[in-house]
Amino acid sequence: MAKSSRGETTSGNAGRRPEPDPEEARLAERLSKLSARLAAEEAKAEPTVSRAETEATAVAKGFRYAGDILGGVIVGVGIGWLLDRWLGISPWGLIVFTLLGFSAGVLNLMRSIGLVPKPGSRGR
Repeated sequence: MAKSSRGETTSGNAGRRPEPDPEEARLAERLSKLSARLAAEEAKAEPTVSRAETEATAVAKGFRYAGDILGGVIVGVGIGWLLDRWLGISPWGLIVFTLLGFSAGVLNLMRSIGLVPKPGSRGR
């Protein structure tokens, strides 16, 4: 037995920590690896967007989609009305071009959403 600086007798293991359990050591190692992976994934994650920004983006998309349809209908009605006046075929020009304008508006809407490829982008 060794004597301490205060003159007390100590055993050889008194100043040491007890050996950790091997299973506990494996769990601690797994926990540290998991913590590192989690930190890496959180660093890669996209920044969060506030609800107000999300709603503003949704409203903007809604107005764009409505504008696609309304634009087509308004242009179709305008062309049909002008053809009716110019050619004297009232109301057939207005009817036909209103339907064509609506169809063009729906096609533009589908292109905006991404359901139909844009012209010149063959399957890209």
